[in-house]
Amino acid sequence: MIHLIEIFLIAVSLALDAFAVSVSSGISIPGFGGRQAVKMGVWFGGFQFAMPLIGWFLGSSVSQYIEAVDHWVAFGLLALIGGRMVWGALKAGAGEEEEAPPDLSARRLCLLAIATSIDALAVGVSMAFMKVDILVSALVIGVVAFGLSVVGGLVGKRLGALFQRRAELVGGLVLVGIGIKILAEHTMGG
Repeated sequence: MIHLIEIFLIAVSLALDAFAVSVSSGISIPGFGGRQAVKMGVWFGGFQFAMPLIGWFLGSSVSQYIEAVDHWVAFGLLALIGGRMVWGALKAGAGEEEEAPPDLSARRLCLLAIATSIDALAVGVSMAFMKVDILVSALVIGVVAFGLSVVGGLVGKRLGALFQRRAELVGGLVLVGIGIKILAEHTMGG
């Protein structure tokens, strides 16, 4: 039987990518504040809650397929979003016409939430083979992701105020870096 402390530790490890993305958003999105941090927390926490449940229901029949591509999907989404941020920052820095700054549209939040919660789907699949209350586990995972996302966004806002000049560039590089980390962990076995 897996204990609540173990579930909490799993939840924290799953939420670290959401935390980092929230920091990045807090840095790079103009006017970011508590309301936006909570909005990110709801999206990330909601997806982190739902993905283990979905994984639980999928069970072992498709786990090998999910695990085979989860890192590529996460990498692709984060690299796309982060790359656009980097491109926008560099283009604006070159004196070209500036695009709209990154925002917290439903589309963007959905992509980020999917990218940061795919590992939770795989964890849900593995939980199907453990003696675990999946509803309690998913709830803990979701609540932890919500909390860390809100804190991350607010930390990012503070950092953004200090480093406003290249905040979007840094934020984009962080997202691309997270995508590379996810890809490297899965392809290099570490």
